[in-house]
Amino acid sequence: MASAAIAGCSSAPEETEVQAKTTGAETKKSEETTSAGENEEKDTTKNNMLAAQTGDIAKMGDGKGQKVVLITIDSMDQHWVNMDKGCKLAAEELGCEYKWIAPDVKDDAKQIECVNNAVADGATALLVAANGPDAITAALQEADEAGVKIVQVDSFANYPCVQKLGTDNRAAGKMAGEMVLKELEAKGIKEGKIGIVSVNAATTSTVDRDEGFRSAFEGTAYEILETQYADGDAAKSKDAAANFISQGCVALFGANEGSCVGVGNAVAEDGNNIIAAGMDKSDAVIQLIKDGALICTMAQNPDIMGYEGMYAAITAINGGTVAPEYIDTGVSALTVDKVQ
Repeated sequence: MASAAIAGCSSAPEETEVQAKTTGAETKKSEETTSAGENEEKDTTKNNMLAAQTGDIAKMGDGKGQKVVLITIDSMDQHWVNMDKGCKLAAEELGCEYKWIAPDVKDDAKQIECVNNAVADGATALLVAANGPDAITAALQEADEAGVKIVQVDSFANYPCVQKLGTDNRAAGKMAGEMVLKELEAKGIKEGKIGIVSVNAATTSTVDRDEGFRSAFEGTAYEILETQYADGDAAKSKDAAANFISQGCVALFGANEGSCVGVGNAVAEDGNNIIAAGMDKSDAVIQLIKDGALICTMAQNPDIMGYEGMYAAITAINGGTVAPEYIDTGVSALTVDKVQ
């Protein structure tokens, strides 16, 4: 198979803003790196960033001669850009070759081609955020059988791997739901329709957020309508949100970055009359919070997923023990008072 990227599967664009390296005793405070339900800052010095690891941990320079590829669901969202930054930082420390590739849109077939191309191009480890839990498993099995180490980040496939790193998405969705419920009650709204805009019915992370959000309203008089899927595209998500608003919804939830932006834009056009919350942190999302179109967003830590995932991959390549099997990389709520 040719190692050149095929149509729809390409190297993600390079960032012009490079994340500062954490070295020696230098300390970097991540803005929001708590486990679900907490709102404390976490110290992320180089060693503390790997504090969740209980097995062996690769050391600086251990990645020489290795090639690690990050394959995300797409290359559209700022979420993935931040994951790439974490990977780059770890790759510099470990001394390994690193590349980020992704489909141009959310598509199982294109993501499978990315996996196949990475293996054909000599990757010794893959960090993968799966578009769906099952479609990619055959490609991952072929990579595994070829000796490639697999680490799963953010959105998981139903296939064994070295380690999984991601958000407790049900808890994140429930947190968003609880904040919406609190705001509704504060405004004296005790019942009404609520809409959810999400990516698709297959991606594990967003499905879990949907379920978590719904759980916050169990036992109440609110009616959660059937989820509308818009492929994580902001424009499509805006249309879906506008449709919910036309149905008289009192609140909305956007289950990923693109969905969140679309929901916020629709609410803004309606005069900020709807209570809305979202998922993921980006410049556009933060501006919508400042403008009053969103009451909050659930901020993940994709940089930590990428950073720790790289260390797990190199540890496994070198025969070390990688533990635990799953790391919750945390989530926290960003509200207007935190983004001013």
